[in-house]
Amino acid sequence: MKILVISHMYPSRKRSVYGIFVHKHIKALINQGCEVKVVSPVPYVPFPLKYIKQKWREYDDIPKKDIIEGVEVYYPRYIDFPKSLMFGYSGYFMYLGVNNIIKKIYKDWKFDIIHSHVGLPDGFAGMLANRHYKLPHIITIHGQDFQRTIYKGETCKKNLFKALETSNKIITVSTKLKNIVDTESFSDRVAVINNGIDLEDCANIGSKIDFGLDHDYDFSDENTILSVSNLVKTKGIDLNIKAVSLLITKYPNIKYLIIGDGPERESLKAFAYELDLKDNILFLGKLPHEDVMKYMSATDIFCLPSWEEGFGVVYIEAMAHGKPTIGVKGEGIEDAIVSGKNGFLVNPHNEKDVADTIGYLLSNKDKREEIGQKGKDTVINRFTWKQNANKTINIYRELLKSK
Repeated sequence: MKILVISHMYPSRKRSVYGIFVHKHIKALINQGCEVKVVSPVPYVPFPLKYIKQKWREYDDIPKKDIIEGVEVYYPRYIDFPKSLMFGYSGYFMYLGVNNIIKKIYKDWKFDIIHSHVGLPDGFAGMLANRHYKLPHIITIHGQDFQRTIYKGETCKKNLFKALETSNKIITVSTKLKNIVDTESFSDRVAVINNGIDLEDCANIGSKIDFGLDHDYDFSDENTILSVSNLVKTKGIDLNIKAVSLLITKYPNIKYLIIGDGPERESLKAFAYELDLKDNILFLGKLPHEDVMKYMSATDIFCLPSWEEGFGVVYIEAMAHGKPTIGVKGEGIEDAIVSGKNGFLVNPHNEKDVADTIGYLLSNKDKREEIGQKGKDTVINRFTWKQNANKTINIYRELLKSK
């Protein structure tokens, strides 16, 4: 079974963790016997931009073709306008960028299925490319399409829905995302397949003090909280900072580690300083995935009160490490967490709820360990990439059988 994947979200040598969940999914498909090649479109960089902004310089440095951990990846260029200008037509532009390389791939390697990740632009580009092959086309929705794109204007919604309506199957990574389109004409073709984790990534790495990591405090302090995310408003990092300020009197040794980067980083740092928490909050920036796993293993509680999550692999990674994990009610992680049983779900936009939950866990070590173990059991039994791949392969087989 030969699968062509179209996904602008994919790691490269310059952006090693970008779209890492798609890469993990593809590696699992390959381990289960599929042959997979990836077309990962990269924005074309006009001459001056690479000298102006780091992001564009990284795009320009990505090779046209590479092998990423055994996966053959093509990085064709397409026109992408800054600040989401013309986003409604981005699928057309992406199609113009990927069409020739897809034709070349098919000439020597006749794929059986096209699998696009996100509906716009990738799914729309896959739809247009598939006019030449008339093969089963699957689109996986990771969150942004149903949580943002449909609200970006009529053209965005129209082209997104056109891609979905013409696809043979739609996969959402959570029940929350499926429910958003329950009344649409294509809802009967939607299946939920949650993201997964590699259990070997979450193995017991070692003691808290033997990681070889650079940090400014002692990991033996047992009041450590971790978040891993892009630093944007919807992730709720400010709520965690407020929660720390509410807990600092009772837990003066509390430490909050923030892994990730983004447009809110400086304002969040200023907010932490304003609350006199500079010694309690550490901004670690972007880190390689293996280092993220080390920090996850070393800390006590994982908390990400994000109110716009399709699913969120970081939650189940933390659970797989045996860490009590805090998410938000009504978000995709409800597929994994039963609040009070194997993790906790707090009300959105509510720093007191966050603080009360963290405080409860800090003051109840036995409960912390019990919840952490139950969360770990949940992930092992239900949320691995192998399970994700097997469910996806079953869909491939059904589509090829009915072709």
